[in-house]
Amino acid sequence: MPTRQWPQPPQRRKSGAGVLGVIGGVLGGLAALFVLLIIGSAMLKSSPGSDTTTPVAIPTYEPSERATHEAEPFPTRTRTREPSREPTREPAEEDDTPVNPPAQVTLNTSLKNNTVYRAGTLPRLNCRAGNVSIFSHSQLKALILKTGRCMDQAWQPILEKQGIRFSPPNYAIAATRGRGACGDYPSAGSMVPYYCPQNNTIYASTGAMARGNGNARGYGQIITWHGGIISMLAHEYGHHVQNITGLMDSWWKSTLDAGSQSGKLALSRKLELQATCFGGMWMRSVAASYPVNTGNRSRLFWFYGQVGDYPGYPRDHGSRTNNNRWFRQGWERNAAYQCNTWMAPSSTTS
Repeated sequence: MPTRQWPQPPQRRKSGAGVLGVIGGVLGGLAALFVLLIIGSAMLKSSPGSDTTTPVAIPTYEPSERATHEAEPFPTRTRTREPSREPTREPAEEDDTPVNPPAQVTLNTSLKNNTVYRAGTLPRLNCRAGNVSIFSHSQLKALILKTGRCMDQAWQPILEKQGIRFSPPNYAIAATRGRGACGDYPSAGSMVPYYCPQNNTIYASTGAMARGNGNARGYGQIITWHGGIISMLAHEYGHHVQNITGLMDSWWKSTLDAGSQSGKLALSRKLELQATCFGGMWMRSVAASYPVNTGNRSRLFWFYGQVGDYPGYPRDHGSRTNNNRWFRQGWERNAAYQCNTWMAPSSTTS
């Protein structure tokens, strides 16, 4: 794998532009920040990964209450609840009843107490994968798009219930390679899909994911069952959830403010491991219908013991042990607040 450079974040703008505006202006040079879930260990000979990691003890708390160690004031976003979609009807007679203004919803967009942590569990969904070969571009692309719609169906109701405005991500799926708003996909020497917050798009190359790209081995050389790749797309969808809930904004602000490289890397690992936990939640929500039988569940847990930071490169995605731990956390605990990596012990996000 070619050396991956960790780009320095740009200077903070003094204007009032939002953080996503900053991200949009620099993403051409910072695409590596959003190439998500690097398979470093895939280049090593497969070694037994842990599938017995201990779940993380995340305290049950009310997300609207700011943690005492969180900076004042915590970020918020105020929006108006959507008007009713009921068809309008002419009143039978003059109605002098005062019309109340739409309710205002104040969302907490901070890392530790984000409104998303109120969302609870993902509903059980009927999302059957069928018999799909990951080595067929047309079959794998169709499965990615189908399961993407299932992810919409899972996340939309629980987010909207909390007043979070939902919009689905876009997809750009190539057989070999392409170029998008965040650069080439796959990136040079990489085969991973990635989420681009500049245009809310998940980019992926089916050929690279299945067979590899250059010196980077493909997922198909680690796990041939399509659930492995789909779980990675669920991770990327997790980044979309982070984006529309304000988590990614808050992460980027914290990254700009971090005074050391190690601090920036620690923040990156928490962002990535949280997305992995969100991915685990979704895989559990479709386990009965996909289906994920006992054998494939064991394969998934083993798979997440093989992915993570590559020795000698920036520790920006978390160790193999912790990738396994947070995927299992999402699968076994299946509650949004259980994916709060920002409140977890540092040993679980290393």
